[in-house]
Amino acid sequence: MLGPAGAYRAAPTVLLFTVARDGSATSPDNLTRLLRNVPNGALSLSGSKAEEQDAPAREITPLTESWDRAIAGQPADWSDLYVELSLTSTDFIEPASVLCVQCNPRRDGARAALRFRCARVQGYGVSPEMARRCLERCDAAGIQGSVSVLRAISGSRHVDTQGPVWLENGKTL
Repeated sequence: MLGPAGAYRAAPTVLLFTVARDGSATSPDNLTRLLRNVPNGALSLSGSKAEEQDAPAREITPLTESWDRAIAGQPADWSDLYVELSLTSTDFIEPASVLCVQCNPRRDGARAALRFRCARVQGYGVSPEMARRCLERCDAAGIQGSVSVLRAISGSRHVDTQGPVWLENGKTL
């Protein structure tokens, strides 16, 4: 029940997990929601760190800016991309999935990441313009993360196909 919090067994009757307000771990609100499902047990604080007043604020780059940088780094004739949207918190997975539904995102295991395909001219995948629009909606909703291109193909010519088939560990991407 505490899996989304990244809980792990430290002893036979002890689970440990981290909570943070900056998006680096489960938020306090998400932990409260998860603990409602736990039938019994005791909760104790094993340590805490106060926010440092002099610590520089973590720079948050809008997802659209991250997308623009990822696309700018591709060759001029790119045709197909396999893209990862890495989120700063698992709390963002569901809303980002809904806001990016046109991208047909897939969850990447237990990580706070979504992956999708993008086709610039034709074939299977969201258009780059629609992908950017989806990321604009995520920015407006306060969803934080970054975008990176995992695989790219340039100048592909689709003949009676919807594009390339990428395989990873025996699975079709």
